[in-house]
Amino acid sequence: MGSRDDNLPVIDFSTFDLKPGTPEWESTRSLVSKAAEEYGCFQAVVRKFPDGLQPAINRSLGEVFELPLEAKRRNVSEKPFHGYFASSNVNPRFESLGVDHPETFSRIEKLTSTLWPEGNTNFRSKTLHSFCDEISKLDRLVRSMILESIGVDKYLEQHISSTYYTFRMMRYESPETIDRTIRMKPHTDKNIVCIFHQNDIDGLEVQARDGGLWLPANFAPDSSFYVVIGESFRAWTNGRLHSPLHRVVMTGGDDHKARCSAGLFSVPRDGHIVKAPEELVDENRPLLFRPFDYAEYLKLRCADVDKAVVPSLKDYFGV
Repeated sequence: MGSRDDNLPVIDFSTFDLKPGTPEWESTRSLVSKAAEEYGCFQAVVRKFPDGLQPAINRSLGEVFELPLEAKRRNVSEKPFHGYFASSNVNPRFESLGVDHPETFSRIEKLTSTLWPEGNTNFRSKTLHSFCDEISKLDRLVRSMILESIGVDKYLEQHISSTYYTFRMMRYESPETIDRTIRMKPHTDKNIVCIFHQNDIDGLEVQARDGGLWLPANFAPDSSFYVVIGESFRAWTNGRLHSPLHRVVMTGGDDHKARCSAGLFSVPRDGHIVKAPEELVDENRPLLFRPFDYAEYLKLRCADVDKAVVPSLKDYFGV
């Protein structure tokens, strides 16, 4: 069920309908919990993912990023890091575009009409919606196993309902030389959990918990995703989980093909205060983070986004 690939855990989810209390559930839960605590990241192999859905997403990503800049800029949001995010001096030749609540089909339709006001019958809105719906099942499964493993599964429904999903599409242009080039600087994710998919161009690297080696995150074609723990989930579990630094490093080649990826992020709802349950705080494990409003955290991170080293959650809300 579990193995290791270049030191990053690989967990095989043979089916989404794992039943709590069964030996299969308990063994998978143990692997998920250990990976989340020690690495904050693991590869999830999902062999029963609907056939053809991941290649279809790759085609959709290509269609979106081939649009002219003025079209992509129409996708706006009041929230930092949502909507369209263009390249910057810190992360050159990178762009991303997102939509909130992608599990609601009308939100995907609205995105489509925003990008193509004249219509686009070739863009597969239903494919994008189906993809997000399937990945959200994996997200809920992972969070269910983690809460159960640390003994606070009674909060599962409350925890799930306190979050929503945002879907981001990302493109990293290939370097012009064969030298290794950082396309996304090292950072931690702000949210609860992110589940990544990519095309056939690797580049994601995750730093080991001891701050040493950068471990390559190699995807299995058409059947794997990477699950990454965010800072807010680390805070909610009072530091039991690890939120890893990760980056994107690419090398150029003759074809100079871009790396495209897509991520489904579970995010605390507006106005929700991220706070560790009282059961996870005691004399042996004192509170690590003050309760915080995620929206405030997002604004702080946005203000510091161009810094060479972005402050961590501990810098903002550490006890």
